[in-house]
Amino acid sequence: MEHTALRPRPLPGREPAGRPAAHGTGAGRPHPVRRRGRRLLSALCGLCAGLVVLLAGAGVGAMGATVIGMSRMAAQQHAAQQNPAGGPAAVPPGPGPAPAAAPASPAPAPVRPALGIEAVDDDGPGARVVGVHVPGPGYSAGLVRGDVLLTFGGARIDSAADLARAVARARPGHQVVLTVRHRGGGYQQLTVTPGIAT
Repeated sequence: MEHTALRPRPLPGREPAGRPAAHGTGAGRPHPVRRRGRRLLSALCGLCAGLVVLLAGAGVGAMGATVIGMSRMAAQQHAAQQNPAGGPAAVPPGPGPAPAAAPASPAPAPVRPALGIEAVDDDGPGARVVGVHVPGPGYSAGLVRGDVLLTFGGARIDSAADLARAVARARPGHQVVLTVRHRGGGYQQLTVTPGIAT
């Protein structure tokens, strides 16, 4: 009788009488050390996958906290636009955990306008922008690091202190025109809407 490639193979451990077992052991099973190595590899892969899932969850949580914070800032700016007198305004609570009850204070913290920039005195007149907060009113208006602010809403700016006083007098939520000298030497007028800093 002729042997062909389609003959059935015997089951592991049930070799025909004349043939030895495949792995050299009587039962034909893989060596126990190999099984331990596979288990260790599987455990390490599971640990790596769990770590990736944990870090991804932390990143999503941080992004969610940023979005929630931005929505609360938008709600405060909207409340400031609705109540320009500066009196107490009802701000709807944002999503997330309810804030803890604040201790009784004699007066609420004053609402201050902010541009979201950092400025220092320039060599000549003006205040040089050394930092722009992203997101922020200054960034939205188009201010970049190195710009020199010369006027703020018609008030001349000779130093960073002058800029701070002019911004403090501004009304949050109302547009102000800035005159800016760019790093390359060109002048431009930008419109900025000061936000709220609490």
